[in-house]
Amino acid sequence: MPLHRLIRRALCAGVVVALCTAAAGAQQPQDPRTLTLQEAIALAQRSGLQAGAARSTRDAARSRDQLFYTQYLPTLSIGGAVPTYNRSIQGVTQPDGSTKYIPVQQTTGFLTANVVQRLPWTNTTFNFSSSLSQVQVSGATGFKTWSSTPFQVGITQPIFRANSQLWDRAQEDLRTTSAERHYLEAREDVAIAVTNAFFDLNTAAVTLKNLEFNVATNDTLYTLNKGRFEVGKIGENDLLQSELALLRARSARDDGKVTYDRALSSFRLALNLPQGTPVAIAASTVVPSFDADTAVAVQQARRNASAMSDAELSEVSANRAVSEARWNAGAGGTLSASYGYNATASRAPDVYKNLLDAQQLQLQVSLPVFQWGAHAAQVQAATADREAAKNNATVARQQLEQAAYFAALGLGQARRSLALAAKADTVAAKRFDVAYNRYGVSKILIDNLFIAQQEKDQALAAFVQAQRAYWIAYFQLRRTTLYDFEAGSPIR
Repeated sequence: MPLHRLIRRALCAGVVVALCTAAAGAQQPQDPRTLTLQEAIALAQRSGLQAGAARSTRDAARSRDQLFYTQYLPTLSIGGAVPTYNRSIQGVTQPDGSTKYIPVQQTTGFLTANVVQRLPWTNTTFNFSSSLSQVQVSGATGFKTWSSTPFQVGITQPIFRANSQLWDRAQEDLRTTSAERHYLEAREDVAIAVTNAFFDLNTAAVTLKNLEFNVATNDTLYTLNKGRFEVGKIGENDLLQSELALLRARSARDDGKVTYDRALSSFRLALNLPQGTPVAIAASTVVPSFDADTAVAVQQARRNASAMSDAELSEVSANRAVSEARWNAGAGGTLSASYGYNATASRAPDVYKNLLDAQQLQLQVSLPVFQWGAHAAQVQAATADREAAKNNATVARQQLEQAAYFAALGLGQARRSLALAAKADTVAAKRFDVAYNRYGVSKILIDNLFIAQQEKDQALAAFVQAQRAYWIAYFQLRRTTLYDFEAGSPIR
């Protein structure tokens, strides 16, 4: 079988091996690990730096979400002070209204336990507390007393104010949803980046092999033409043209080696592999044959994409700003009430006897009288911002729907283009074989042979690029919709 056909068969096999020894003085090269595109993506999503950053961002969002919801669980806190000693001269008011300064030695201490429960639905805060305190004064008029509040329940309720807790929960739910979706999209971004690196390497390797094939072919032709020139079958112009083609082929091969080395280094970087790690890729020509329905793509994008939850979050934030501008700057107040028991005694065991009611009720009112139109201006500004957020969210949703629609169309077009490119590559390769054989028996001019060679190279490059275009369209559709059309289920 001719050399060009053997090389052609190797190129069409779809397996490209990229080997690199770990060091210049390595005693024995390691066997490369052969990776398909899917295996390379899985490796990058598992141990790649870009995927690691996305995973850390998601974990941070989950931790913040967990932290947020702990504030709506009952919290228990215990606080107090060890006995505090104070020795100083203090003024003591006498019965006749005068002040007498006397030295005082005083020791105090207290212990308090608090349980706090927040209710987001009504923006109410409940407080349960128990405390014990002790005061001891030394000296001629010294005394020691204990005070206790065994049980006290309190409530704090804002009146005519925006429910900040309810808005907080709504925003936090959307932030968490967006964070999870952004993480899934980041994984698909990793898949797209690895696909580009994978086919950069595949293109460079296939091109390099084809350039080496061209060098071998043109070297054979130049040797053949030198013999023909010596016997007078061709002119000097044809010989020089053949030599020029050989020199150009060698120069292109040298450039191809540099391009290949650069692509190999970038591929290792995308997979977070140490430089010098032996690696091999297997570029299959088989692609999935499913059809992506545009209606399903739009529907899944609406349901799964982070742009949807981001748009909803912006609208909720704008609605919150309007609510706070409308309620918090107007008339309102805070209602506080508590009920419990307390007692005092000179001895600690007696401090829990003969308990007395302890009640408190407080209503704080804020009633702006004249603000020079500040309240109305603040509401108008927040309302205008809400309209802007609403319009921006609508645009974002429409852009997402359009992207999903054309992503589904693009995948089908990419598959058809790949089939045409594969057919064109086969036809161009066969045409070059025919031209090569016909030139060997002097049936065509050398110009026709070089044209066939150029078309063969272009068809091969177009086929490799069509492979890349298909897989980029495949993962772009997944990223836009967060839906696996091949499996028929959302990406999780």
